[in-house]
Amino acid sequence: MENISPKAEVAELELQAVIGFNDIILWDYKKRELIARLSLHKGKIEDLAFSPNDLYLVSLGGPDDGSVVVWSIAKKDAICGSPAAGLNVGNATTVIFSGCFDEMFVTAGNGTIRVWELDLPNRKIRPTECQTGQMKRIVMSITMANDDNFFYLGTTTGDILKMNPKTKLLADTGPTKDKFSLGVSAIKCLKMGGLLVGSGAGLLVFCKSPSYKPIKKIQLQGGITSITLRGEGHQFFVGTEESHIYRVNFTDFKETLIGTCHFEAVQDIVFPFGTAELFATCAKKDIRVWHTLSNRELLRITVPNMTCHCIEFMRDGKSIISAWDDGKIRAFAPETGRLMYVINNAHRIGVTAIATTSDCKRVISGGGEGEVRVWQVGCQTQKLEEALKEHQSSVSCIRVKKNNDGCVTASTDGTCIIWDLVRLKRNQMILANTLFQCVCYHPEEFQIITSGTDRKIAYWEVFDGSVIRELEGSLSGSINGMDISLEGVHFVTGGNDHMVKVWDYNEGEVTHVGVGHSGNIRRLRISPGNQYIISVSADGAILRWKCPFAS
Repeated sequence: MENISPKAEVAELELQAVIGFNDIILWDYKKRELIARLSLHKGKIEDLAFSPNDLYLVSLGGPDDGSVVVWSIAKKDAICGSPAAGLNVGNATTVIFSGCFDEMFVTAGNGTIRVWELDLPNRKIRPTECQTGQMKRIVMSITMANDDNFFYLGTTTGDILKMNPKTKLLADTGPTKDKFSLGVSAIKCLKMGGLLVGSGAGLLVFCKSPSYKPIKKIQLQGGITSITLRGEGHQFFVGTEESHIYRVNFTDFKETLIGTCHFEAVQDIVFPFGTAELFATCAKKDIRVWHTLSNRELLRITVPNMTCHCIEFMRDGKSIISAWDDGKIRAFAPETGRLMYVINNAHRIGVTAIATTSDCKRVISGGGEGEVRVWQVGCQTQKLEEALKEHQSSVSCIRVKKNNDGCVTASTDGTCIIWDLVRLKRNQMILANTLFQCVCYHPEEFQIITSGTDRKIAYWEVFDGSVIRELEGSLSGSINGMDISLEGVHFVTGGNDHMVKVWDYNEGEVTHVGVGHSGNIRRLRISPGNQYIISVSADGAILRWKCPFAS
């Protein structure tokens, strides 16, 4: 499995720790193996830091926990803990170890800055409050100078505090004017002197104390979440809230985008007809085209302040048809991203599902109000052919027959309707006590399979709409996505249980299970040629799986 990661976090540590709920998971970075699970905190864990010689790990609990704990990495056990902040101040949210000593670290947060010393023989940590006089700040980020002479704190108000860890006193603060917009969200000391500062508005700056005026600066996309140095800081990596990872060379201070992904829930994934080399995904305002093997983004189409619900490639590969929450159907050129045409007011309550015919002459759309509409489309004209008003609630999925004379639509009103696209009338209606989320034709088109919120996978006869069999598709949560292989021997499902399941169609049994998503799976597709399965989820992840039944 290869993962186009939704996290723009960068690390070059021999050991890595991942922040989760309750548990800290300690990993061996080289071997990619789990070393230990450390459990002590109640609820959220705010931050982690390794000591300079990797002897200790310090962890900071969230608002429900409020404690700071020092762990021995060798023993994989807690040494000691203490409340992270005093009674009359807010929570501590960030922590950093000394650059030289394994026995000193600093915590900071809302109105609290503390320097801690570890007394190992007595298994105690002793805090000393830092004095900032009348100045009250909420700290977002923290960094320590390599020689431990000073540490620097980035605040929500967009200024930087320079503190002396020995005297616990404020050395200086700045900038006095032109503070960093949306706060100093990331800060890093360079060995050559000076600071790298990242703001919530995406500005990356190199500056020095005491003026903190920008010496070098660049604007990145999305609020900066992390800065990680390479070597002496001649090169560094920057992660942003919009899931971009940039590589920056210090001398020319120019950014290179080296990794990116969606930062919102991914709604749909489609392959062009007959090729597995590319695929397209949509999430919120973005449609992105990816190169399958390299995980590289080839094209991004953005419609600001809108949400794209689903996408489809025309069979000839000359356009991407997309469904949007403003009730419009938009067609884009897949090579340039140029807008080709827009169908205005396609549906009243947003376009929720879309499909195209293989002759590239029709688009079938479904709306939030339950209507299914058939459109005749050309480069110059787009004409409504028929509005089919049978569903009572939003249409969630549409599949068209190979010969284009019929289609099936699934709706959250508990019905699936098989339509005749020649007479433009209903052929059959399927009823079930569920909100249908997905539907597929068997390649021979005498059966359809459906699934939804009742967690059951049902096989139906197309001719008379009768149920053939029902399978228990999931133990927990709705099944949201489904796709069937070209031969009809296997199909795949995914949903709120975060698992990708491969099924044998005739036996009705699970043959393989893929575990990797941390959010609800929204859609998944088998690539043409059965080489890969690509699944997308609500946490912004796109996962590529090796197909177990590759032809």
